[in-house]
Amino acid sequence: MNFGNGALTEAVYYILLSLMQPLHGYGIMQNAEELSHGRVKLAAGTLYGAINTMLEKGWITALPGEKNSRKKEYVITDAGRHVLQMEIARLEELLENGKRILGGN
Repeated sequence: MNFGNGALTEAVYYILLSLMQPLHGYGIMQNAEELSHGRVKLAAGTLYGAINTMLEKGWITALPGEKNSRKKEYVITDAGRHVLQMEIARLEELLENGKRILGGN
């Protein structure tokens, strides 16, 4: 399983956070914007490109939908949670080093 070694983009980070509960595309867009206080506004192309990549990597899964509905709901997998935890640890390290070197708390 490829968990990736690099930093997540802010868009991917907020998509994964949003998918701690099942959501469809529009719900993900709204949640990411809300969590980031309006800073992250996902365009449909960006969102669905990221969703396809995360589906391929096994970080999220599509839930079975209603037969006549085009709306797909997605949810994070255990692999996706692991990636999110690794990213949070990476960000904490960045923050701690920055505070230590700048002399802030």
